[in-house]
Amino acid sequence: MGKIILVTGPARSGKSEWAETLAIQSGKAVVYVATATDNPDDQEWHQRILEHQQRRPQDWVTLCVPVELSATLADAKPSTCLLVDSLGTWVANLLEQDESSWENILAQLLETVELVAADMLFVAEEVGWGVIPAYPLGRKFRDRLGSLVRQLSTLSETVYLVTGGHVLNLGVLGSPLPNKGDAGIFRSQDS
Repeated sequence: MGKIILVTGPARSGKSEWAETLAIQSGKAVVYVATATDNPDDQEWHQRILEHQQRRPQDWVTLCVPVELSATLADAKPSTCLLVDSLGTWVANLLEQDESSWENILAQLLETVELVAADMLFVAEEVGWGVIPAYPLGRKFRDRLGSLVRQLSTLSETVYLVTGGHVLNLGVLGSPLPNKGDAGIFRSQDS
């Protein structure tokens, strides 16, 4: 299994830039896995995508993967570093899936992540820190993304929170919650 790193944080916090820095530091050939699709009719969205593209080194390969993330990860060569940006957009692209289909897609992704020999950097938005959305689709998005981030963090070697332009290594500053099957005993790193 390759190295798995999760970078999470709110919008415009610098999480993508930090993930890009880590990708460069990997010393490997970088494959940027973009989950967003460009829409020239939406100028603000188009501008966001352009900003991301302009920051990337010219030698990076970019793949546009709005849905088939598991298959793309499974095809990765061990000598590469995959930068997946972002899981929030990927979840949004799959919101129309019913619960059973979504659970299968999620399980397949997590199983694939455990088998991939390439290094993987995942960028994910933190969306659950505000008001609970007043509409069902908003709650579905928030809950699915939150669950994905939590499950992926258990597979990750390092989890970073980027907020206000600052990077926090959560493995150094905090402790993971116990698994649901554990006795529920929480031990701090100082215990």
